[in-house]
Amino acid sequence: MAGPRILAFAGSLRKDSYNKKLVQIAIAGARSAGVETSYVDLRDYAMPVYDGDLEAASGLPENALKLKQLFLAHDGLLLAAPEYNSSITAVLKNTIDWVSRPAPDEASLACFTGKAAVLMSASPGALGGLRGLVHVRSILGNIGVIVLPDQLAIARAHEAINDDGTLKDPKQQAGVENLGKTLAEFLKKLKPS
Repeated sequence: MAGPRILAFAGSLRKDSYNKKLVQIAIAGARSAGVETSYVDLRDYAMPVYDGDLEAASGLPENALKLKQLFLAHDGLLLAAPEYNSSITAVLKNTIDWVSRPAPDEASLACFTGKAAVLMSASPGALGGLRGLVHVRSILGNIGVIVLPDQLAIARAHEAINDDGTLKDPKQQAGVENLGKTLAEFLKKLKPS
């Protein structure tokens, strides 16, 4: 039996997203703990806004099906979730909505139920995206994801993140790496190889 696998992504489309940089730090932590981790960029999985009529007429979009397969193949989620207007980003909510739709002969919420997740955020604001994480935690918890209590919100991201994607503060850098390690260690206990 193979060991656990983690799917990592940011809820942002922006090429130079602070959250894309942040999740890369957590990925390094998960990999250092010996867990296979895959990164996806939601920009590569463009989908229309979720519409039940569109789903009924055409089924799930091709990119939703591709993402569903990735979610099903992984046991945990490392998620860097930006905050837009004190809440979740449209692309992250849309991704959750499409991926949550069951394929024929698939259990409801199969892509989420029993998965474990760790959340983080980075924002130019003083709270680092903390308000948005409350919404993400609530959504994921309601669809069967075990959201671990560990999380970090990096404030003033434009000042906190170096050009190479590392954090200027070594304690923050270690803290984000530890998020990846924490998820990896939890999954190793949940799904030993």
